[in-house]
Amino acid sequence: MILLPLTMAKAGEENIIKKIGGEAGARQFLENLGFVVGSTVTVVAAISGNLIVNIKESRVAISREMAGKIMV
Repeated sequence: MILLPLTMAKAGEENIIKKIGGEAGARQFLENLGFVVGSTVTVVAAISGNLIVNIKESRVAISREMAGKIMV
């Protein structure tokens, strides 16, 4: 199984979160937004490296740095 950071996902493609890295605070922040292992996430758009994603029926904007911690 090859893990890719969310920053490498194609727009419009559904992905399943396999792993979330980073410090405990960053992981907790992402978890509060709905980014948990097993969840489905879809990249809507990439703007200046930052991502807009659909997660749990909500649109969320996250920085490139945060998206790099989410492995799909």
